[in-house]
Order: sequence, then C-alpha cells, then structure tokens
Amino acid sequence: MVDRRHTRRVIYIALYLGLAACVTFYRLLPLGGYDAGGGFDLDAATDIVSGLRWQDIPAPDLLLCLTLAWVIRRPDLLPAPVIALYFFIEDILLLRPPGLWALIVLAASESLRARSERLRDTPVWMEYAQVAGLMLVMFLANRAVLAIVMVPQPPLDLSFLQFLATVAAYPVVVALLHYVFGLRKPATGEVDSLGQRL
Repeated sequence: MVDRRHTRRVIYIALYLGLAACVTFYRLLPLGGYDAGGGFDLDAATDIVSGLRWQDIPAPDLLLCLTLAWVIRRPDLLPAPVIALYFFIEDILLLRPPGLWALIVLAASESLRARSERLRDTPVWMEYAQVAGLMLVMFLANRAVLAIVMVPQPPLDLSFLQFLATVAAYPVVVALLHYVFGLRKPATGEVDSLGQRL
C-alpha cells in the first residue's frame, strides 16, 4: 500500500520535472524573442521597448505557473526540495543571480502549501486573484533585491509585460493540469484508492 503511494508520488515528481525541463529547453532556444527572466542584452531590450511588436512581448513564466498551480492542487506530490533544486538549476542556465529567484519561488510555493487546505473550496476566480497578487509580490521582490545589489535588469515595462503574460497564462496551465494530467484540487475529506486522506 505504502509502495503504491510512494510510486505514484515519484511518477508525479518525474512528470513535473519533465514538464519543467521542456519549458526550460524552450526558453533556452534562440528564437529571437525577448525573455525578461533570463540573460539579456540591455541595448536590445531598449530597442524592443522603443518599437514594441507583438512577437517581442516577453514570454510568460510557464514554469512559475506550473509550480504554483501544482502546489495548490496536490502539495503532497511536489516536495519543496524539488522546487528549490530545479529553480536553482534554471537560475544557472538562464544566467540569473543563482538562488535568488529559486528562494522567492520556494517562499511563495510554501506560502500556498500552508494554505492549500483553505484553497480547496475556493472558487477559481478567487484562487486566480490570490495567485496574481502573489506573482506581483514575487516580481517586485525580485526587482527590489536586484536593484539593491545593483545588478543590471530588464526595463520595468518589459518586466511588467512578462508579469501580465504570466498571469494570463495561469488559467491555461491550470486547465492543462486538470484536463490533460488529471491534477485537481481534492474535495474536503476526499480519500484516494488506498483510503488515505488527500
């Protein structure tokens, strides 16, 4: 019984890591767009701001959406060390200050994990509003720390555009998790096939 439960958890962790790896791989591709979350050329960023086109809008942070949506739905299937380690690796790959964004995401996901039981019966629109507010705090905290230590960062308007794109992408990621991967919020008192409380 315990083995089946453990196996299911390992499978979902592997699924998360696989999806996360796909997102990171896409962000590393030289597609000519602008990613406000990764390494950047300040001159190129300024040129984009002066003549912004639809294809130049920063891509949403799909990995952030995936992580927050997953933690709200099934926090037991995504341990904190997995989140911290993967985002730390992504910090290195995307040439961000190592550990800063990983720490911010970990703090936000643990905040949601602590409230996951209260969020079970929350309407979708209220969950969406709470996550959007949390994302705004995360983006502002990241910019504030980078400004304090005087690290070059993308222009504020591009960062704000990426924030809006990420917020807009969140419902799409939630729908994908629910309808494609069967990851949904359990009802209060719901048990799994082994009789364990979810």
